[in-house]
Formats: sequence, C-alpha cells, structure tokens
Amino acid sequence: MRFSKEEIQEALCLRHTHEIQERLDRGRVAVAGLGGLGSFVAVALARIGVGHLHLIDHDQVDLTNLNRQQYCMGHVGMYKTDALREQLLEINPYLDIRTDCVRVCEENIRELFAEDDIICEAFDVPESKAMLVNGVLGQFEEKKIVSASGMAGYGNSNEIRTRKITDRFYLCGDEVSDSRNGLGLMAPRVGICAGHEANLIVQLLIDDGAER
Repeated sequence: MRFSKEEIQEALCLRHTHEIQERLDRGRVAVAGLGGLGSFVAVALARIGVGHLHLIDHDQVDLTNLNRQQYCMGHVGMYKTDALREQLLEINPYLDIRTDCVRVCEENIRELFAEDDIICEAFDVPESKAMLVNGVLGQFEEKKIVSASGMAGYGNSNEIRTRKITDRFYLCGDEVSDSRNGLGLMAPRVGICAGHEANLIVQLLIDDGAER
C-alpha cells in the first residue's frame, strides 16, 4: 500500500503537532558513517520526518555488519549509501535524501557538508572521528556536530550519556569502552548510543527551529 505525501505528513503532525513537524521538515542533517551508529540514527530521523538527510559512506554492506547495523542479507554487497537510502524511502518516500559514496577527508569537508546544518559523526576509527570534528569546527562557523565515543560490549546502559562540549560540539557515549576481543560492538549498546545522538539532533532541530 502506498500513501500520499499529505497522508504521511498528517500522520506525523498528529504525533508531533504541526509546529514541531514544520521544524523537523526544515532540518538538514548529514550522517557521516552508515554503520551501527549512523544507520540507526538515519532510520530514527527518517521515521520522524526530518526533511533533508545526507548519507555519507564509502563502504559496502558485509555479512559481519548484520549483528548491529540496519541492513538485511539482501543488502550484502551493496554500497551502504544505496542500501540505506532504499530502506529510508520505504519508511517515507517523500524525504529529500542525498547520498555521497566517498571517504571523508580534511580536503573535502567544506564542499561535502556545505548544505547541512547538523553533522552526525558515526565513524568507527578514532582518528577519523577527530578529523571530522576538528574539520567541521575549524572550517564552519555555525554548523553543529554530534559525535560518539565509547559504546562497545554489553551492560552498563546508564553510563552512556550526552555531553555538551562547546556550543557547537556534543559527545555521546561512555567515552571509555573500546572494541576488543570478547567485547565487540553489539546492536543493543550501539543502539543506545545512536539513540542519544538521534535524540540530541532532534532537540537541536526543534529548539533551533523555534528561533527562525
């Protein structure tokens, strides 16, 4: 069954109110890294109708990703940008979804994120996380970045938290746990951290939208 744009919009407004949904509609969010964190964040934002999503990753879906990432067996071998876009359009076919199948580096940050208001950092490698955070804060004056650190293993759900580091930089996670043998990345705890990122992004979109 396919619903019209108006029907989907009305359903969202019934849950969120028209005023809140208008702010979400205007949202421009980039998700850099579409693994366990990023794919979860993107799905959450699509479900509440964030109007403009920018999906960025250079990798393909692998069978080992399925333990924590929002993909299915039929997606194995597809580029994550294509697989996730396909899923999000199943949720809401009227969203504006842009994809870039590229590796983020210092040299392409300014061009890549030029149209985004909020950037969600969802990389696995600490050096890549630091590169993106420093690049966004250094190359843009107004954009906000939501990053994550520490979500490996299981248990200790309440140790994952959200902290405001600066006016434009927020950090989610326990900031301690790292993936290692016997304590890898698992869907439940990664999802908790991703939920923190998504929830903060929603708060920023709604609160900042009230000022426009």
